[in-house]
Amino acid sequence: MLPAGEVCEPAVSRCFHETGDEKKTIQEKSHMNMAALVGSDQVSESTDKDDLSLYVSAFIEKEVGNDLQSLKKLDKLIEQMTESKMQLEEQVLTISSEIPKRIQSALKNADESKQSLNRLLEQEATLSSSISSHLQAAQPWMDDLRTMITQIEEIERHLAYLKWISQIEELSDNIQQYLMTNNVPEAASTLVSMAELDRKLQDSSCTHLLGFVRATVKFWHKILKDKLTSDFEEILAQLHWPFIGPPHSQAVGLSRPATAPETYTNLETLFCQLLKLHTSDELLNEPKQLPEKYSLPAASSVILPIQVMLTPLQKRFRYHFRGNRQTNVISKPEWYLAQVLMWIANHTEFLDEKIQPILDKAGSLVNARLEFSRGLVMLVLEKLGADIPCLLYDDNLFCHLVDEVLLFERELHSAHGYPGTFANCMHILSEETCFQRWLTVERKFALQKMDSMLSSEAAWVSQYKDITDVDEMKVPDCAETFMTLLLVITDRYKNLPSASRKLQFLELQKDLVDDFRIRLTQVMKEETRASLGFRYCAILNAVNYISTVLADWADNVFFLQLQQAALEVFAENNTLSKLQLGQLASMESSVFDDMINLLERLKHDMLTRQVGHVFREVKDAAKLYKKDR
Repeated sequence: MLPAGEVCEPAVSRCFHETGDEKKTIQEKSHMNMAALVGSDQVSESTDKDDLSLYVSAFIEKEVGNDLQSLKKLDKLIEQMTESKMQLEEQVLTISSEIPKRIQSALKNADESKQSLNRLLEQEATLSSSISSHLQAAQPWMDDLRTMITQIEEIERHLAYLKWISQIEELSDNIQQYLMTNNVPEAASTLVSMAELDRKLQDSSCTHLLGFVRATVKFWHKILKDKLTSDFEEILAQLHWPFIGPPHSQAVGLSRPATAPETYTNLETLFCQLLKLHTSDELLNEPKQLPEKYSLPAASSVILPIQVMLTPLQKRFRYHFRGNRQTNVISKPEWYLAQVLMWIANHTEFLDEKIQPILDKAGSLVNARLEFSRGLVMLVLEKLGADIPCLLYDDNLFCHLVDEVLLFERELHSAHGYPGTFANCMHILSEETCFQRWLTVERKFALQKMDSMLSSEAAWVSQYKDITDVDEMKVPDCAETFMTLLLVITDRYKNLPSASRKLQFLELQKDLVDDFRIRLTQVMKEETRASLGFRYCAILNAVNYISTVLADWADNVFFLQLQQAALEVFAENNTLSKLQLGQLASMESSVFDDMINLLERLKHDMLTRQVGHVFREVKDAAKLYKKDR
């Protein structure tokens, strides 16, 4: 590397002889100077030397440049550079003196760490050898200890097994002693405890123990149930249960016994004892269920005392409405439906006033009247499940059955407060085969009704034509009858338990609306020549009325719920675009929008045709007026 003075001198002398025209770039002049001073071989020696030369040339060019006056700064620049050089030399000397010390210290630390690691490795080898020898010496003890632990665990399991058996036998002995002293309430409470033990052992793999517990519970449950049921039935007989006659005859019968307070006390005692047995009864007896195809909601069995109270009514129902009895007529479902409603009505007062207080006092959350109704409704469901397959292909009988069932359901829910969450007849009608048949029959009779209403002489006449305040829209009879038909269909299917079934009925209604629109269009085309005629205007009023009513229905809570259900179905099946799903979700559109748009288009076409007709008439009249002088 060249000294700074040798690099600067040619550069300075060159500045005296350069002119503005002859000047080249700074980088080109630097390379020429370097070539003159050190030769072409030294220029390409290394990239570091090139960078340094370029830096020096650029520095001088910057400080001196073409200004001759700048040469005065050379002394000052030389002093600055000399001072910088001395500072750099001092730093180099300082660093060169400190680095060996640091290296020596690092080597010393590394040597000490190595010695420490060697000592730790020696200790680890000694300790590992000691542990291995200790484990080898202790291995026989460990084997003996493992054997003893296994034996102890097995003995503990045997001891726990014996404790369970002892506990069950103790409870069994207690029940026996209570029964010998005629202490039935305590016997029932003890049986409840035994049933709880049975439930706790359900996850155990001890099958013999489970069998023993279950057999013991079953044995005592049968004895107690038979005894309590017999006594309870005697008390019910004294109260003239069941109440087959009308409610006023019950009051007379119930007021006859002189020992009524004592009878009701015994009724309460026996009811509570049977209620305690419900835990074991539910454990031993699976609730009777209809086939899974009916999709009934999960429910526990009816409580034991209510089961006993239902027994005589169940016998009567099966006697009259099964087999070859004259009362069992498949074409008369109203007979057994009315009978069940009458039984519920006849016993409501007794259940609310006498049985419900007992349940409340016992801390039970069961509603006596609803529990009683639930037991009777199960009889109806069994009967429907047996009868429906026999009349599926007889439209008249099937339609009659559906009508009667819907009337029964309406009475059951409105008059007796039967919850829609309980198993009911609509679950039977929702079964796939039955439901599809129902839809088919509903469509068939609706189309027949539409044919008759359109062919009627009064089809295009308003029922309220003489009452201006009522008949503002001038609605023809056929349109009003058709919307009433749709409203009736809505009332028939609105209590279906499944949203998917309701949506299928909604599609049926939309199909009927579309069919009715097509029929109106056909009639309208026949009346096109008389677009201001009576029938044409009646058709226009019908279209406007149906569109208005459907728009009102779109804001109904029931149809808004169906819109939400439809949104979920469409989202799952990807049958609508994201825009349409968004419109449904934001309530910008409704389930009837397609039908309303078609009706509005028909209305617009009819109005356009009427306007055109009026315009032509005025135009023709104006031509005649022009000729008149």
